[in-house]
Amino acid sequence: MNDDGNGDDYRQHYTREYFSKWNYSDRGLGRYSMYWFARRYYAHLIREYAPPDGGRLLELGCGLGHLLGLLQDDFACVGVDLIDYSISQTRQNAPRATAHQMDVSGIASFEAASFSAVVALHLVEHLPDPAGTIRDVNRLLKRGGLWLFATPHPDYALRGFKDRQTDAIGKDETHINVHPPPVWKAWCEQNGFVVLKQFGDGLWDVPYLPFIPRIAQFALFGLPAFLQVVTRSTHTPVALGVNQINIALKVEDV
Repeated sequence: MNDDGNGDDYRQHYTREYFSKWNYSDRGLGRYSMYWFARRYYAHLIREYAPPDGGRLLELGCGLGHLLGLLQDDFACVGVDLIDYSISQTRQNAPRATAHQMDVSGIASFEAASFSAVVALHLVEHLPDPAGTIRDVNRLLKRGGLWLFATPHPDYALRGFKDRQTDAIGKDETHINVHPPPVWKAWCEQNGFVVLKQFGDGLWDVPYLPFIPRIAQFALFGLPAFLQVVTRSTHTPVALGVNQINIALKVEDV
């Protein structure tokens, strides 16, 4: 399936310009930015929950390759992405990883049970058939392998204070499959996974309230998320995250 249900081929959005639009347009990528901290946090989660013997790791939608760069000493890393710029950046930022330019459907070419971990950070909401992709991920993973993904939470606690068309979730027109946590959990369980954790990444999409300076709101609402990252914990309730983080293990073949 190549479109989003409206006759629009979803792949048309994924060119180099993607990195100057949508959420990348106002996202700092430098040292000590939210992005910088987040990649280190996700790398920690992967090391903690993946099988201890290392093995191969696949990142779906590897973007700029920074996560693979952090993990390339721990795993034999493979990244896939639709965008040629992503592949060139991944090869630069994760030189010991292998990067392939392909649609996510191309993962069918990988050998079954050949990966210890599969990761997708803000990828599944862009796919026309995310449940089918989860089924494909099951085939790729060894028994006990890690499936970790992050995706927007459409009904997080303070979204009622935002304009749903222009907030961090709604403004990205490439978000064609945004679903609440129970949907993702059900799709995982139907496809051979047990979901160990579903938790939030914090209420960082400020402002929520009028008249209070944005920076003050970021300090107030963003502090729990910052503490979660620096303490490497998973304590934030899923309702208190603009995004939901899902940690699952493969328990059976489907």
